[in-house]
Amino acid sequence: MEALRAHLLAARLAGAVATTRERSLDRYRRLVARDPRVLMGLEPETDWRIEELLRLMAGKCGVSADPAHTSGHDVIDPDRTVVALGAFADRLGAVAATGAPVLLGTGHPHRLLGFYAALAAGLSSAGCRVLSPAQGRTVDITTRFGVRTYNLDYVRGVAMVREGGARASSNEPGAHTHSPLPVRTALAAAADGDGPLPALVIGDHGWVCGAGQLGFEAMGLADSDDPALFVGQAEGRVSVVVPLDDTVRSDYYLPLTRYVLNRACLSR
Repeated sequence: MEALRAHLLAARLAGAVATTRERSLDRYRRLVARDPRVLMGLEPETDWRIEELLRLMAGKCGVSADPAHTSGHDVIDPDRTVVALGAFADRLGAVAATGAPVLLGTGHPHRLLGFYAALAAGLSSAGCRVLSPAQGRTVDITTRFGVRTYNLDYVRGVAMVREGGARASSNEPGAHTHSPLPVRTALAAAADGDGPLPALVIGDHGWVCGAGQLGFEAMGLADSDDPALFVGQAEGRVSVVVPLDDTVRSDYYLPLTRYVLNRACLSR
C-alpha cells in the first residue's frame, strides 16, 4: 500500500496533478448547467448546485471545497485513490468469480488502453466473456469541429473509436472522446443479438456514464475535471470511481494494473 501510494505521488497520478483548478471549476459549472458535453450521457436526478458539487468532489477526490480557490493545480488525495482502487479490484474479482460477460471501453486509448487490456486478459482467463458488440459500426459524434464519423473498434478486448479511414494499427490507437454514443451503440447491438448483455461495463468518460444511465453496472477511472462519474456514483448509477489523473504516460499505470489484478486474483 505504501509503495502504491508513493508511486501515485511520484507519477503525479495523485497529489498535485496536471489538471488545473480553472479547468475543473469550468467543468463543474457546466455540469450544473447540464451541458451534455460534460454530462457524458448521465442525466442527473438532482439539480446540483456548485457548492454541493464542490463538496462532493472534495469528498471523493480531495480537491478543495472552497469556491474562492480558483487557480493553480488540482490535488487528488492519494489515500482516496488507493481506497477506490481496492473497491474497484474487489468488484472486478467478484464479477470474475461468476464468469459473467463484461464490456470494456475507453475514451483515453492513448493513455489507458494497456490498463484496460490487462483487465480484459485477466477476466478472459478467469472464464468471463469479453464482449465486442457492434465491431466496425460507425458512430457520428458531435465535436468542437462539427459532427464527425468514427468507427467502433476493439483492440485486445477494449472498445474505442477511430476516425473514419484510420487504419487499425498500433500507430493509431484511437481517438479521445467523452461521448456516450459508442457505448450506446455497443449495448444496442448486444441487445439486438450481437452477443449477451454485459453484467459489468468498465471504462471511463461516456463508457461509464452512458452505461450507468441505461441501468448497467459500470465502474471506472476519472480525473478531477470529470464530475459526471462522481455524480453518477453519488446518485447510484455508477458503482466505483477511481480518482486519478487520466492523462499521464501509459507506463505509469502499470503498478496500478498489477495491484488491481493481484487483489482481484486475476494475475496470470
